[in-house]
Amino acid sequence: MMSALTHRWPKLQLQSLEKELSGKGGTTMPHFTKGDVTIRYEEAGSGFPLLATPGGGLNSKLENWPGQVFDAMEEFKNDFRCVTMDQRNAIGGESTGPVQLEDPWGAFADDQLALMDHLGINEFMFIGYCIGGPFAMKLIERAPERVLAAVLCQPVGHASKTPDAMYDMGIDSWGPDLIAQRPGLTMEVIEQYLHNLYRIQPDFVYCVTRDFARSCQTPLLVMPDDTPAHSLEAAMAMIELAPKVEAAPYPWKEDPEIKAKAINQVRDFLKAHQPATAAR
Repeated sequence: MMSALTHRWPKLQLQSLEKELSGKGGTTMPHFTKGDVTIRYEEAGSGFPLLATPGGGLNSKLENWPGQVFDAMEEFKNDFRCVTMDQRNAIGGESTGPVQLEDPWGAFADDQLALMDHLGINEFMFIGYCIGGPFAMKLIERAPERVLAAVLCQPVGHASKTPDAMYDMGIDSWGPDLIAQRPGLTMEVIEQYLHNLYRIQPDFVYCVTRDFARSCQTPLLVMPDDTPAHSLEAAMAMIELAPKVEAAPYPWKEDPEIKAKAINQVRDFLKAHQPATAAR
């Protein structure tokens, strides 16, 4: 199947490969390589495609799913073809690529779109946790015709009281950990990368403008949270600005009954926006 997909998408010059994963009972998960980027990914279920990215900031990776507020891969595998991935350079993950100083949010979107191309998927829906909020908006900006709907769960964003929460986490942990793995990579480069992610546009969701949110025609479902990194301020601004937006009740994740209703709201939202031909 891998070789057939590679043959089907020759313009991407993708090299498919598989690597043994420790701690998985000898099972394997697929990888693909495009240029100088290698992505590890996983699929579950069947139906219309749903790309799901777990939280963890720059350490967004497959192993994070059990610790999420709910596991989209498990929750929705009976409804959709769920696809997930390690983001490039997540510590403990197996996706690697350059620390791209120019347009770093766009680099993540390029990786995500390349994965969907590799799988032969054109249109899809998206659910992103934490840093997946900015991922969603950059994907929509990059390829609005491909992302039919997006869920922003506990989205990362600028908070007036904790403006450097994401930057500081990168400086304190992610950056030093990556340097330990990459001979020649310096803290100076890490600082510039984090600056370009979080300080060039120190407002809202970092990767797109408020004007873009006002003009966004992609249906959105926002599930607000309130932590130093999961900015309630930014989430509520998205709810106010986006013209085709729904919101989960806030707070939603502490009460089991309200949480269950919020998860069902996500399922109903995604099903409502899949193509009619994909509905069961």
